[in-house]
Amino acid sequence: MHKVFAVILSYNRKELLKRGLAAVCSQTRPCDAVIVVDNASSDGTAEMLREMGYPDLKVYSLSRNIGASGGFNVGFRLAYQAGADFIWMMDDDVVPEPDALQKLLEADEQLNIMGLDKSYLISQATTENGQINDPPNLDLRYNEIGYPSWPETLVHGMVPVRLANFVSILIPRKTLSNYGVPISSMFIWGEDTEYTMRITRDKPGYLVATSKVLHLREKSGPISIVTEENRSRIQYHRHFIRNRVFITRKFSNKYRLLVCIYKDIRLVLLLLRKKQFNKVGVVLKGLCESPFFYPEAEFADEPIETTKVSISQLYDSSCDGEKVVARENVCIREVVA
Repeated sequence: MHKVFAVILSYNRKELLKRGLAAVCSQTRPCDAVIVVDNASSDGTAEMLREMGYPDLKVYSLSRNIGASGGFNVGFRLAYQAGADFIWMMDDDVVPEPDALQKLLEADEQLNIMGLDKSYLISQATTENGQINDPPNLDLRYNEIGYPSWPETLVHGMVPVRLANFVSILIPRKTLSNYGVPISSMFIWGEDTEYTMRITRDKPGYLVATSKVLHLREKSGPISIVTEENRSRIQYHRHFIRNRVFITRKFSNKYRLLVCIYKDIRLVLLLLRKKQFNKVGVVLKGLCESPFFYPEAEFADEPIETTKVSISQLYDSSCDGEKVVARENVCIREVVA
């Protein structure tokens, strides 16, 4: 039987995390372990997790916020190095239906029967109002006689896809062995796009329509600095600009790269007309960083220490009343009163 580890990345959203974690720990096909990566939350997330007492739960806390990219990087590595055959990755605002994991694994079995290889499997995400949310991009590769092959698996409730995000994505161990993990230095926005495009160069992923999750996004719609109202998030849009240029340069042609840069220049002019000068500076900073941003892929079996962040294992439900803390790469068990 395959060993499946769920990994949930969380940052200062403990109420959302509580709801998502309850759903993950109530699956009809139980996870063999559940890992929560706490990206240096300051809202009492760690204390809440210790009190919940779920079986097979492991909680790791990072010493500083290394962004979604770094958090996903750490989560994949922790699960991979613990021996997972499949890693079921998601953010803290994802609430899977009770059979979401079971349906993903059934799809994997069906693909094996059909002799079709895959890079990943992903659930269908909707909002609480039932609207489709963050759908992956259809894979339009052709079959041997020159026609798009995507209808081949439609009868089984699956379609081949390429670009996707980390909303309930199931990654086989082989994919991580062959292609590594998300690039931590991207920090935020685009790490899932780069990763899923990287791992689908040779074989597609598959959207599994019967595997369903709720995606409880704080704000719906595409990411845009123009409509961004959260002042603390505006500064992070420089990563979005820089990462988008990097991804376009890596996976597209020169024409698309020029179009991408042209759109960013038009964005600067739009923000100037709106007299949003702070946002102009953020976009220009991202553009200035982009020519020098050439990050390399990182490997799943690399030591966790290469992330350049201290990682503390705050809780392990298998320790029977002990608290497990890692300091300076040494595991220390502390008895919980």
